[in-house]
Amino acid sequence: MVRTLSNIRKIVVGFSAVYCILVSTIFVHSAYASNDNIIEIRTIAIAPYGFENSAKPSGIYFDLANQLSDESGFKAINLIYPYARIIKELKSGETDLTIMFKYKELSQDVIYIAPLPTLQNVVIGLASTRIDAIDDLKGKVLGYLRGAKFSDVIDNDPDIHKYEVRDYFQALGMLKSGRVYAIIGPIDPILSATSKLGDSISILGKPFVVSERTPWVQMSKKSKHIARVETLKKHITKILARGDLELLRKKYITGL
Repeated sequence: MVRTLSNIRKIVVGFSAVYCILVSTIFVHSAYASNDNIIEIRTIAIAPYGFENSAKPSGIYFDLANQLSDESGFKAINLIYPYARIIKELKSGETDLTIMFKYKELSQDVIYIAPLPTLQNVVIGLASTRIDAIDDLKGKVLGYLRGAKFSDVIDNDPDIHKYEVRDYFQALGMLKSGRVYAIIGPIDPILSATSKLGDSISILGKPFVVSERTPWVQMSKKSKHIARVETLKKHITKILARGDLELLRKKYITGL
């Protein structure tokens, strides 16, 4: 009888051990599968594309990237970072996906998945300022977003002085105070910042177009999700065809 009870105990202990191993295996596998489905997204810290200081992160590209992630079957971790940090993390593979312009220093490090509509980069001053040519900027100070590149001609002209700004709110403040002659960048962020500051866009002069550049959905070549590039391409194509990007522009830019 004693031996029988002892044997039963051994069997129960054995089954318990096997059960624990199975549960642990399932848990680890589940956690691994869950982590394997996480996509690390970084959104540029430029309003209206990514609002860095809002209570809840948001913005045109922030929302668009999250929508792309959801429809492609990923779980997104989306953080808003400056250009320089995103470029660094795309090179290292810490970031899987972003939406921004093409940069020469990333040409060997990313896969370009799909283009978004082309944006015009402009130089714009106050309403009293007229800019008709790049030569009009010689000897002047231009508010230039730190880490960005908008015009090779302006970048390489030593007679056009650049003052680096952290965002367009700072740039507009300096413009209104006369500390810079004009500011440069895509028109959407400039108009968005003007509205957010409570100013009418009528305070701004006529924009002078200096370049056109295309934002791209792009993925680090070191991403673990490289095999799903075609899935992402299929879904971003559908999203753009539905007009969802234009709806986001209207949501975040007053007056559109």
